[in-house]
Amino acid sequence: MKILIVESERAVAAFLSRGLREAGHSVDISHDGVEGLELGSDGRFDAIVANRVLPRMDALQMIEALRRAGRDVPVIVVSDVNDVDDRVRVLRAGADDYVGKPYAVAEVAARLEVVLRRREKGGVAPVLKVADLELDRMSRTVRRAGNTIKLQPREFRMLEYLLRHAGQVVTRTHLLEALWDFNFDPQTNVIDVHISRLRARVDKGSARPLIRTVRGAGYMIRDGD
Repeated sequence: MKILIVESERAVAAFLSRGLREAGHSVDISHDGVEGLELGSDGRFDAIVANRVLPRMDALQMIEALRRAGRDVPVIVVSDVNDVDDRVRVLRAGADDYVGKPYAVAEVAARLEVVLRRREKGGVAPVLKVADLELDRMSRTVRRAGNTIKLQPREFRMLEYLLRHAGQVVTRTHLLEALWDFNFDPQTNVIDVHISRLRARVDKGSARPLIRTVRGAGYMIRDGD
């Protein structure tokens, strides 16, 4: 998952970011509510974790603005306040969950999974499939023809992104923006290297390669010719 953390305390943001990355997620950080609103509105993120109190615009105002704009991105609020009345206000504003501080990163990661699982009915399926390839987003497992494929976290996210856009051309720029948390030189071959590794795990030994190169455009995952 690609997660946006909106947290004014840089040490806290760095700690939470590190833990979520270790759990296999891609993470961006914003340090105020206005920027968080701008970033959270563009459709790049699977979920937002926001501190209740933020500069320029607090989490409640940010959520209300997102919902008014029709943005349904899941939002988890973390707070020092942990007051019942405040919890009710935030949840009624459109937050998906509310976690009191201090919290464990593992708890936040678990709550993210629960929130996304609840959202699956109207969103991305929990199991993504193309031909005999299956990726389970919740258990983070991949199988091809019933055989388990072990992937590194970045490889898993790349395959998930390709499967979410199955049958569509995915450019190198799309993959860089979705899977990396910092800017690369556009001429870098990091995407090609990771695609090569992913192919070696997913398509090796199969009579039907699924990960295709679209010359001059990018990559596509699909079955058939």
